[in-house]
Amino acid sequence: MTAHIRIAVDVGGTFTDVVKLDPGTGELRFEKVPTTPSEPTSGVLSAFDKAGADTREVSTFNHGSTLGLNSLLTRTGARIATVATAGFRDVYLLGRTDRRVMYDIAYRKPAPLLERYDTFEVVERSMFDGSVAIPLDEEDARRVAREIGARGYEAVAVAFLHAYANPDHELRMREILAEEAPDVEVTLSHDLSREYREYERTSTAVLDAYIKPIMRSYLRALESELDERGFDGRFLMSRSGGGAMTASAAREQPVNLILSGPAGGVVGAAAFSKLIGRPNLITIDMGGTSLDASLVQNGAPVLYHGAEFEGLPINTPSLYIHTIGAGGGSLGYLDEAGALQVGPKSAGAMPGPAAYGRGGTEPTFTDAALAIGYLGVDTPLGGELALDRERALEALAPIAAELELTPTQLARGMVQISNTKIMGAVRAITIELGHDPQDFALLSFGGGGGLVAVDVARELGIPEVIVPPGQGAFSALGMLMADVQHDYSRTSIQALDELDAEAADALFAGMEAEARATLAAEGFAEDRMRFNRVVAVRYSGQEHAVTVDYPVESADPRVEIRGEFDRLHLRQYGHTMDDPVETTTLRLGAVGVVDKPEIPKIDRRSGDGPRTRVREVVLEGDRTRDYALVAREELFAGDVIDGPAVITEHTATTVLHAGDRLEVGAYGELVISIQNELKEV
Repeated sequence: MTAHIRIAVDVGGTFTDVVKLDPGTGELRFEKVPTTPSEPTSGVLSAFDKAGADTREVSTFNHGSTLGLNSLLTRTGARIATVATAGFRDVYLLGRTDRRVMYDIAYRKPAPLLERYDTFEVVERSMFDGSVAIPLDEEDARRVAREIGARGYEAVAVAFLHAYANPDHELRMREILAEEAPDVEVTLSHDLSREYREYERTSTAVLDAYIKPIMRSYLRALESELDERGFDGRFLMSRSGGGAMTASAAREQPVNLILSGPAGGVVGAAAFSKLIGRPNLITIDMGGTSLDASLVQNGAPVLYHGAEFEGLPINTPSLYIHTIGAGGGSLGYLDEAGALQVGPKSAGAMPGPAAYGRGGTEPTFTDAALAIGYLGVDTPLGGELALDRERALEALAPIAAELELTPTQLARGMVQISNTKIMGAVRAITIELGHDPQDFALLSFGGGGGLVAVDVARELGIPEVIVPPGQGAFSALGMLMADVQHDYSRTSIQALDELDAEAADALFAGMEAEARATLAAEGFAEDRMRFNRVVAVRYSGQEHAVTVDYPVESADPRVEIRGEFDRLHLRQYGHTMDDPVETTTLRLGAVGVVDKPEIPKIDRRSGDGPRTRVREVVLEGDRTRDYALVAREELFAGDVIDGPAVITEHTATTVLHAGDRLEVGAYGELVISIQNELKEV
C-alpha cells in the first residue's frame, strides 16, 4: 500500500482539529473531535478515525499539542533540579530585578518551577571566551549526581556559567549523571541556546526539563500506537518558531513546543497571504480556551527572541503571538466589585459550555453567542454536537437576574466584553508596535473567530475581513505548510567596525555544517536544505538588539549591516543615532523543505444563487432582526452576500451585519468588506 495521505492534528483546549489532504485528488477534509485531556493519545487517534485516515496510507503526520503548555499552566510537570557553577546556584531563582507591573500593589511574581532546596552547584568555571578558569571537579560532580538520584528527581537542568562559549563541562556532567542517576532526564542549557544571558539560558533549560518526562512519555506512547496501526511515515511536531521538528527532536528539546499551539495558524496565514495577494495580515485565532493574535508582514510571520511563559523567559526563536483568555469556553462571572467579566477562566473540554449538555452550569461565550442567535441549534458543532439553547439561557439567568437584565441582554454584554478584549490584543501587536491596523486585512480563523471578526475590524478601522477555507481547523492546515526548522546561534559581542568577515563566515560555516548533518539524518537531500544568516545588532550600551539579515555576498558586510540596522531601528523605535554599533549574536536558521499542500480553487456558479434560510438574531435592547442563513458548503467562487447574514459551516460560523458585503474568493475564502459605521448591533 503506497503512503500518500497527509494529515495534521491540532490538539486544543476544547476541541482537537484534524485536516486530511489527498495530494492525488486535491481533496481537503476538515473535522473536529472533543479533546481528551485524560487520554491525549486517544483524542489524536480519534481524529485520525474521524477524518477517515488509514494510518498505513499516511506519508506525513503533523501534530500540534498543548500538553507541555498545559502542564506548565497547571504546574503538573516533573519534579526537577538544577545544577549550576559553584557560587551561581541562585541564578534561576533571582532572575531579573525589573518589575513589569509598576502600580499593582497586589502583584506577585509567578511561582518558580522549583525551590532553592532543588538547586545544586558544582565546582567548575569557564570564561566568556570559552577558556577554562577552573576545571570540572568530577568528584564534586559525582557527589551532586548521586544526591540528585537519591532524592528521586525526574529531570535535571544543567546550566554552567558561559557554557554557550564552551559546553565541555556540561557534556561531561551529563555523562556523570547518566552513570550515577540513570533514571533522571537531563537537559543541557547549551543544547537549547548558545547565547549569553545566564538567567534566560537557565530558565529555558528549566522549562525544558520540567516538561521533558511528560512530553517524552506522550510522544513515545503515540509513536507506539501509530506503529501498531501500521504508520511508517514522517512524524513532525509544530514548534514555537513557526516551523516543524521531527518527533525524535521534539523528545530531546520539548521547550520548542511550549508556544507551538497557535504557530500552525500563523504559518498557514503566511502561506495563504501569498496565495490571495494580501501580504499584510492581522490574524486572530479564537479557539475554545484562548484567542491568539499575530501579524503577517510582507508574506512572512514575525519572529522574535524573548518569548516568555508567565514571566519565565524562553531563549529560543518564537513567532510573535499575543494570547488572551478569550475563547468559546471563557466563563462569564461577576468580579468582587460586581462587574461582569468574561475569561480568562474557561469551562475547558469538560464540562464545557452549558449548551453542550455535558454538565456545565456556568455561562460561557458560546452560550452567549447561542442565546443571541450567532450560533444555532440547527447547526451541530463539528457535525455532531447539537447545542441546547434552553440550557444556555438557564446558565445565563442567575447573573442576568443579579444585574437586572434579561438573559439575552447579558449575552450581548458578554459578547461585547469579549470583543473589547480581542481589540486590546490586536492593538498590542499593531498600534503599540507602531503599526496602523487600517494597513492590514484581518484574517479570522478558529472555531470562534468568525463570530467576532467583523465587530473587531469595524471598531479598529480594518477595512476587510478574510475567512479562509476550513477556518475552524485552519491551524491544522497551516501545520501541513510548515518546513522542518532548526535554529543555531553563537554569541559574538564586538564593535561592528571591528567585525572580521572571515571569522564570521567561519562561525556561520560551522553552524551550517552542524545543520546539514542534522537535516541529512532527518532525510533531507541537499537540494531541500535552506540556510538563512542573521546577526543581532545594537548601539553600544544598549541592552537589546535588532535582528538584521547578514549580507552573504557583500565585499564589506559592515556597511550594509549598519545601513539596515539604522533603517530597522528607525521603523521600530522612531529614531536613529550616530553612536557606535556592535554585534551580539550570529544566528542561523536551517530549513528542511517539505512539499506544500496545494489549496484547490473552487468552481464558479452556473445557476441560481445559494439557498437562503433565516435565523433570528437579538440586537441591542432585545430587538430582533432576521439574518440570512447560508451554508458555506453551498457557496461558489464569485458569490456575493449582503449582510446581515450568518454563514454556517462544518467547523465554524461567520457573522456579518447590515451594510457589510461578502464575496467568495477563488479558493473559497470569504472576503468581507466592512461598513465603517454600524448603529444597530
